[in-house]
Amino acid sequence: MADTQSQKKLKHEQVQYIEFLSKDVRKAKAFYTKSFGWKFTDYGPDYTAFEGDYVDGGFTTGKPVKGTALVILYSDDLEGTQKKIVKAGGTIVKEIFSFPGGRRFHFTDPDGYELAVWSL
Repeated sequence: MADTQSQKKLKHEQVQYIEFLSKDVRKAKAFYTKSFGWKFTDYGPDYTAFEGDYVDGGFTTGKPVKGTALVILYSDDLEGTQKKIVKAGGTIVKEIFSFPGGRRFHFTDPDGYELAVWSL
């Protein structure tokens, strides 16, 4: 999971890797590439990994489970990101709202995972 580049990001007791279950790894890959421009490395037909500046992760074949931890991404352009998600096939489940420290919205991906995006 952790190559040399990823090892540079390792911080004690901080989130470093997030793994999602997906009914269709290819579809998940297409959604996150189209929504956020994520790049993936395939490790066979049932696993693909992405590398971020702060957190790495992957998708493996399986049945998604509701009630898991909420993953929150940051955006410099909240409205623009929301439009890209909808265009890529995501569903907005909580429209943009304000909270102490910023604004955010929630969406579900094609597998039904709920994620959020926030901005200052």
